[in-house]
Amino acid sequence: MPNFKCDLHQVDVGVPVLWWRSVGHTHTGYAVEAFVDELLVAAGQDPVEGRLALMSKKPRHAGVLKAVAELADWKNAKVEPGRARGVAVVESFKTYVAQIVELSMGEEGPRVHKVWCAVDCGVAVNPDIIRAQMEGGIGFGLGHILYAQQTLDNGHPVAGNFNTYRSLRINEMPEIKVTIVPSTEKPTGVGEPGVPPIGPAVANAMAALGLMRPRQLPIVQGASA
Repeated sequence: MPNFKCDLHQVDVGVPVLWWRSVGHTHTGYAVEAFVDELLVAAGQDPVEGRLALMSKKPRHAGVLKAVAELADWKNAKVEPGRARGVAVVESFKTYVAQIVELSMGEEGPRVHKVWCAVDCGVAVNPDIIRAQMEGGIGFGLGHILYAQQTLDNGHPVAGNFNTYRSLRINEMPEIKVTIVPSTEKPTGVGEPGVPPIGPAVANAMAALGLMRPRQLPIVQGASA
């Protein structure tokens, strides 16, 4: 684009915004990857192959996407009736993560059964910690993208503890497989980059299932414990 302008408008809503795992990469990753997927669907392109065609100058993005597609057997997998898959790729903190989810739709909302994850964080200093952080990031991100709504009443949070705040339950944790892409690049962080891809991957799988692609988060509105 020869002409580009970007403005930032900050609005003081009176509610303090504090720490959040993976910070702004959560909502920016969601917006970009859900939109890219929607464009690829409109163009009649495969979500993986279409993304790869856009990544000719982004080898590390393409590397994790190819790795996760192979891990999940994207091309040949026979998905059970009533289920669908979605994919997303997000780079955050100089670490590249691609995820594929398989989900169905239940009475309470989407139920994620499986997640495949590929991560390129440079030289893998401690593979066990890398896998654990990806798994934890997926569980954290999934619970928040689905349920984590905090209602305010006259500026005060309604939920005061987990008995009135819905998040992911242990029996709702999906099966997760993680692959670490070999790299000679310098090591980068893994504590937060596992979070951003899970949200758009869920949204894209919902769209593949014939459901509305969520425009407002969390996906399950008004969820309570």
